[in-house]
Amino acid sequence: MPRRPVRLQLGIEEWLEAERDTLILWLPVSFGGGIAAWFVLPDPASWTAMLLLCVATALAGIALAGDGRAGRVVAIGGLAAAAGLASIWWRAERVGAPILARPAVVAVQGEVERVEPLPARDLIRLTLRSDSVGVPPRVRINLPIGDAPDGLGEGAVIGLRARLMPPADAAVPGGYDFARVAWFAGIGATGRGFAPVRVIRRAAGEGLRAGLTSHILSRLPGSRGGIAAALATGDEGAITVADADAMRRAGLAHLLSVSGLHITAAVGATMLCVLRLLALSPWLAIRWRLPLVAAAAGALAAIGYTWLTGSQVPTIRSCVAALLVLAALVLGREAMTLRLVAGGAIAVMLVWPEAVTGPSFQLSFTAIAAIVTLHDHPRVAGWFRQRDEPWRRRILREGAALLLTGVVVEAALMPIAVFHFHKAGLYGAAANIVAIPLTTFVVMPLEAAALLADTVGLGPPVWWLTDLALRLLLVIAHRVAALPGSGFALPAMSAAAFALIVGGGLWLMLWRTRVRHWGLLPILLGGWWMVQAPAPDLLVTGDGRHMAVRVDGRLALLRERAGDYTRAMLAENGGIDGEPLPLSEQAAARCSPDACIVTLRSTERAWRIVATRSAYPVDRAALIGACHAADIVVSERRLPRSCRPRWLRLDAPLLRRTGGVAIDLESRRVRTVLQPGDRHPWRIARLSRSGAGCPTICPARGRARGRSAAVRRRGWRDRAGPSRPRGGNI
Repeated sequence: MPRRPVRLQLGIEEWLEAERDTLILWLPVSFGGGIAAWFVLPDPASWTAMLLLCVATALAGIALAGDGRAGRVVAIGGLAAAAGLASIWWRAERVGAPILARPAVVAVQGEVERVEPLPARDLIRLTLRSDSVGVPPRVRINLPIGDAPDGLGEGAVIGLRARLMPPADAAVPGGYDFARVAWFAGIGATGRGFAPVRVIRRAAGEGLRAGLTSHILSRLPGSRGGIAAALATGDEGAITVADADAMRRAGLAHLLSVSGLHITAAVGATMLCVLRLLALSPWLAIRWRLPLVAAAAGALAAIGYTWLTGSQVPTIRSCVAALLVLAALVLGREAMTLRLVAGGAIAVMLVWPEAVTGPSFQLSFTAIAAIVTLHDHPRVAGWFRQRDEPWRRRILREGAALLLTGVVVEAALMPIAVFHFHKAGLYGAAANIVAIPLTTFVVMPLEAAALLADTVGLGPPVWWLTDLALRLLLVIAHRVAALPGSGFALPAMSAAAFALIVGGGLWLMLWRTRVRHWGLLPILLGGWWMVQAPAPDLLVTGDGRHMAVRVDGRLALLRERAGDYTRAMLAENGGIDGEPLPLSEQAAARCSPDACIVTLRSTERAWRIVATRSAYPVDRAALIGACHAADIVVSERRLPRSCRPRWLRLDAPLLRRTGGVAIDLESRRVRTVLQPGDRHPWRIARLSRSGAGCPTICPARGRARGRSAAVRRRGWRDRAGPSRPRGGNI
C-alpha cells in the first residue's frame, strides 16, 4: 500500500482515538441528518435512493472496519441516518388524515379536544374531533369570545356553522408553512365559527388548567395576567400584541413559552423545599436518602407541570431533559453534559421526528449545547471556578459569567432566529441577565405563593407584589425594544447557508481536539452568505391578492387593507423591520381602484409592473394593452391568453402551481413556495384538492388531477368576479 494513504489512515485513527469520548455525540446528529434529508429531498424515489445510499455506506464501513474505529464510525453513522429518514417517512404516512378540498361554509359537530382562550384578540380557539359528514376528523376553529356558550370546555360536544379552509401553505418563500405543521398535527381544516353555538353535551367541568388561567386573569389585568398565566399554564392568549412584540424584540420571548427554564425552576424549587422540610426531622435525615427523595419529588413536579401547561411538544422535551438530569444525579453522574443533551435529542426525535425542522427544537437544544460547551472549555472553566475571594469580586465574576454565557447563546441562536423568523436582536444577552433571574427567582415564586395564599384568602398582598414584578419585566422589555438596533430584519435565508452554519456549529461544539476550529470556516461562509442574501424586489402571495414592492429601501403594499398578519409576514420576509407603506402613495406608482402600475429600476434597466387589486371586471382592451407594455403582470384572477407581458405573468392558474413568489430583479431570480416534483404528503393533498373532480374531503394521499375541460374553456370575464356599477379601469 502506498505510504501516504497509510499515513492518512493512521492519522484518522489517532484522531478518532483522541475523540473517542465524543463520537457518541454524533449519533443524534446522524439521525437528525436523515430526518432533514427527507424534508429536503422531493419525492419517494429520492428518499429511497438516499435510504439505500445510507445503508450502502454502513455496509461499506462494516466491510472496511478491521481493527480501527473509522469503519465502525461510518457504519453507525450510516445506519443512524437511514433510521432517521425511515422514521420520519413512516410517521408522515402514519399521521396522514383527510384534508378539506376547498373553502366551504359547513355545519360542524364534534367533541372539543382543546380550548385556547385568546383574550387579547377577543377570540377563543377550539380544536374539535368532528364526526360530521364532509368535515375532516380534526379541525381548528376560531370563535369570538362573546359567542362562546356556557358549558364550553374540553370534552364538550358542540355544533355550529363555520367557514373552513384547507391548511395554508407558506404565503411567500421563507414564510411559515402551516400546511406541513397541520399535517403532523392531524388538522384537516381551519376557519372561523359563527353563532349560535349549540352545546350538545356540556363539559364535565372547567378543568384545572382553564380554571387556573381564569383565576390568574381575574387577579392580574392585561398582559401582566397573560404573562402570569403563561408561566403557570402555558396560555399566552391574554398578552397584547404590543407587549408580545416588545418581549420578542428584547430577546425575552422565550420567557413566555414554558420550556427548560420554567421546568428547571419548578424542579429546583420542589427539590429545595422537600429537602429542607425533610431535613428538619433527624430521624428521616439519618435513615432516608433525602436527595433521592427530593429528586423523586422533583420528577413528579416536572411531570405535573408539563401536564398542567398542556403537554405541548416543547414542554415535554424539557420535561424529558429534566428527568434525565435527575436520573444522572441519582446515579451519581455529572448532571449537565453533552451526552445528556444528545440523549434528550434522541428521545425527542424518536417520538416526534418532525420536530427537528421546527424552531423550538433547534433553539432549545442549541442553547443548552452552547452553554455546556462554553463552560466545559478549560479556559472558561478556570475563569469562573469558585474560589475564596471578596464578595465584590465574586459578584463581578459571576456577572461576567452570565454576560459571556448570554452573548454566546445569542450568537448561537441568531442564525436560527434569522432562518425561521427573519429577525434578530442585539441586546438580548444584556436584557436576559436581569429578566431571567427576575422571572425565575422573583416572579415565579411570588406567583406560586399568591396561588397558595388564595386558598386561605390571603392572596391580594402577594398578587400586588407579583404585579409589581411583572410591571418591571414589561418595562425592561419595552425599554430594550425601544433602543436603536434592538431588532434588525434580514430577508429569507438560504437553506444552504443555514446548513453550513449548523454544520459548522456542530463541528465546533462536539469535537474536543484542535480539529474543532475547522468549524469556524463553514460558520463564517454561511454567515457571509446570510448577510449578503439580496432582499426580494417583489413578493406575491400564493392567492395573488397581496403584493409587496421594494421602493427606496421600503416595502409598499398593493392593498392598503391587508391584515396585520399579512403585513407583518410580508415585511419580515422582505427583510424590513417596520410597517409597510401603501403603494398608491409612492411616486413610482400610479394606482386606480382596480390596478397599480409601478416602475422599478435596477442597475441595467427599468421594470414596469402591472398588478390588479380588485375582483371587478376591467376593460379587456385596456388590460391587454397594459400587459403588452409591462414586464411583469400580477393578478389574483385568471388573465386572458392575449395578456402577454415581456417577462412574467403571475395570474391565478400559475400561482396555484407555484404558490407564493419572490423575485430579485437584479439577478432575475424567481423563487417559489411550491417546487415541481415535490411529493411530500401535504403537497400531494394540496394537488388533490386543486383538481376539479376532488370531493369535499380529499384523501390523505392521492394523485394530482388536472382541471376539467369546462374549467379550461371558461372565459376571462367569468373568473374576473362580480360586475361593478361603474366601469373598471387600469
